[in-house]
Amino acid sequence: MSVTKQFGSFNELLESSELPVLVDFYAPWCGPCQLMTGILDKVSDKMKDKVQIVKINTDNYPEIASQYKVYALPTLVLFKDGAPVDRVEGVIQADQLCDRLAVHA
Repeated sequence: MSVTKQFGSFNELLESSELPVLVDFYAPWCGPCQLMTGILDKVSDKMKDKVQIVKINTDNYPEIASQYKVYALPTLVLFKDGAPVDRVEGVIQADQLCDRLAVHA
């Protein structure tokens, strides 16, 4: 389940989290991005104590997408201690994503 939170900056969000942060870079017009919503809900249920999931709309925050070289949607970037440690472009199934996240959790 997604939770909407406000932060002063993207860096503040990354630095304030005690858990690794999985960022879903998406756009509302992107079909595969819509598929990821249900997948990320499943991942969140399984790994809620191990990872925080955040969605970033690239239409609203193109500078953040550019900073992390997001050229395809959806792109998932896992941040640990404020730095990117893993990346997935395109749709990935919940079990596969959980396996990848478990390595860094």
